[in-house]
Amino acid sequence: MSENVWPTVESIPVSAVTDDRPPGRLRPPRPQEIAGTVGTGRDTAGGAATQGGTQGGAEPGTQGATGDTVRATGVGTAGTKRRSREGARGNPAAELGFSGDPGQHGDPGDDMLHAQRVWDGTLATNRMDDLGINAERQRVETKDVTASVGLLVDGWPDDVRACVASVLAHTGCTVLALDLGDVDGAGKVLDELAAREPDRVRVWHVAETPHWLGGTATWGAARAKLLRLDTAEVHVLMDTSLVLEGDALTPLIAAVQEGAVAAGWKGRKPPGAERPDSGAAWLQAGPGRVPALTGDLMAVRRSAAVAALPEEARYGVDADLELSLRLRGDLVVPRTRLPVRQVREHAVADDYRLEESRRNHGRVLGMLEPS
Repeated sequence: MSENVWPTVESIPVSAVTDDRPPGRLRPPRPQEIAGTVGTGRDTAGGAATQGGTQGGAEPGTQGATGDTVRATGVGTAGTKRRSREGARGNPAAELGFSGDPGQHGDPGDDMLHAQRVWDGTLATNRMDDLGINAERQRVETKDVTASVGLLVDGWPDDVRACVASVLAHTGCTVLALDLGDVDGAGKVLDELAAREPDRVRVWHVAETPHWLGGTATWGAARAKLLRLDTAEVHVLMDTSLVLEGDALTPLIAAVQEGAVAAGWKGRKPPGAERPDSGAAWLQAGPGRVPALTGDLMAVRRSAAVAALPEEARYGVDADLELSLRLRGDLVVPRTRLPVRQVREHAVADDYRLEESRRNHGRVLGMLEPS
């Protein structure tokens, strides 16, 4: 292993160049622009009518030539009633993907029409994904966005080797690895990988062992150090138990580039209404916007994560949910299936996991309390 071993996580120096900077290549957060979402086809001007308008082709919520109020239906059919009196199309449902059977007219404002539009849009998006069109578009749009993958290494050397190799094979990201105590020789594996790919793998070794093994190196302090050592616009939190089987990072980076504050592999939501029970597990959420993301694979705006990361967390269980709740902006799970596989769960002692989960969960509950 490298002779350059720092005594503690805190002792690793951080150059001033890594201080927080505005993300120059990322769009500002915009909730309506999320990578991978499907348009609903609804009118944005739907609702109550207003006065005024023109005679030919009245706008939603205006008066037509006959003086009748033309209301937007909410599915892009404003003015349909007036045009049908003038001898317009007798079966608009056929143009929206229905069978065209004369008995299948339906109400133009029926939610079924909207559901059909959403379904058709989803199928079209999936077909584009199958052809690789969306993936290629996202690669082009994010080619100038800088991104790094941050790894906390605390054992399982074979999994570390497979994890890092998959990132190098399927992405162009730099790997930043913080080795805690060279558990089971995992630090030596990192040095081997860094020797083969010195431009893409950077390693920091500390003598501290992980807190879950009785040491003093905590999840919060180590994650915070990686964020400050990073200089990229997007920082990817990744667990070494995961292996990429394709480019799973571009969709996440694209979501952040388009306006999300963070995007992840898995979404979570609290069980129950406002305040989950102390022992209740969070439920799966997504795709689309979600209340929280898991930290096993999460791309986040580094400038936002620096201030939001719970540095006091000793272990990562539920600390990733706390990070999510502290972030200000949209959290999303892409609609396309990400090529990610978990090799195995990196389990720790049950009593330790339970104690730290309760500790972190208590802070999360406090953040969910009604204001």
